[in-house]
Amino acid sequence: MPQRLIAALDDPRLAPYRELKDHYVAARHGLFIVEGEQLVRRLLASSFQVQSILIADRRLEELAPLFAPDIDVHVVTQSLMNDLAGIKFHSGVLAAGVRRTPPTLEQLLAPDAKTIRLVVCPEIAIAENLGSMIRLAAGFGADALVVGPRSTDPFLRRTIRVSMGSTFTLPIVESTDLAADFVMLKQRWGVHCVAGVLDETATPIKSAARHDRLALVFGNEAQGLAAEDIALCDERVTIPMKLGTDSLNVAVAAGIFLYHYWS
Repeated sequence: MPQRLIAALDDPRLAPYRELKDHYVAARHGLFIVEGEQLVRRLLASSFQVQSILIADRRLEELAPLFAPDIDVHVVTQSLMNDLAGIKFHSGVLAAGVRRTPPTLEQLLAPDAKTIRLVVCPEIAIAENLGSMIRLAAGFGADALVVGPRSTDPFLRRTIRVSMGSTFTLPIVESTDLAADFVMLKQRWGVHCVAGVLDETATPIKSAARHDRLALVFGNEAQGLAAEDIALCDERVTIPMKLGTDSLNVAVAAGIFLYHYWS
C-alpha cells in the first residue's frame, strides 16, 4: 500500500479529484469518484478496480487495514481535503474507481431465461433520481438497468451516493440505440415492455398483469416518456392520481411499479 503525502492542491496526483462537482474531470481520466467511508468500503468490496484512495491524515490509521497493497493511497491534511471538496469539514476519504466497458444485453440475458427483469430509463436527467432508480432496481432484484443515450451518467458521484453503492453490484447497460434494443428484447427474449405513463386511458397499475419476462420503462422527470419510447412498448400503465396531483417523482413511481410487478 504505497502511501504518499501530498501537500498542495496543484499536485498532479490529485487531478482526478479536482473540481468534484464536475464529473467530466474524473471521466476524462477513465475514472469515477466515490465519497465517504461507507461507499469507499463498498467499492473496495466490489469487482471494480480501485485506482487510488485520497484520505485525510486523521483517518489513515483507522482505515488503512482496508486498502490492498497495490492501491495508491494519497494522504492530505484535513484542511487540504476541505479545500479540495469545497466544504468546511469533509468526511476525510474518497476513492477513484476505474470505469469499465458496460455490459450488453446479450452478455447479461440467457436465451432460455425463465424470468427477465429490466428497468429502462431512456432519459433520466437528474443524477439523484438515477441513483434512486439504481437502488430500487437492485433492491427488487432486477437483472439490469438500461439507460438510454439521453440519460445522465450512472457513474456520477451524486448518482453513486444516492444509489448507496448499488451502482457497483447492479449491471448497468448503456444503450446507444434503444429502439434496436427494444426490438431485440421482444424478438430474441420475448420480453413484455411496459411504459409508465400519466394517462387516464392507460391500464391502472392495480389491474396490470404480471409477466415473467418484463421491462419497466420510465420517463424523464419533467416530460415523462417521449412518444417514440412509448410506441416501442407493448402496454401503457398508469398510477391513478387524486386531489389534483398531477404526478409523482419518477423514483417514487418506479418504487410502486416494482413493488406491484416483482414483490
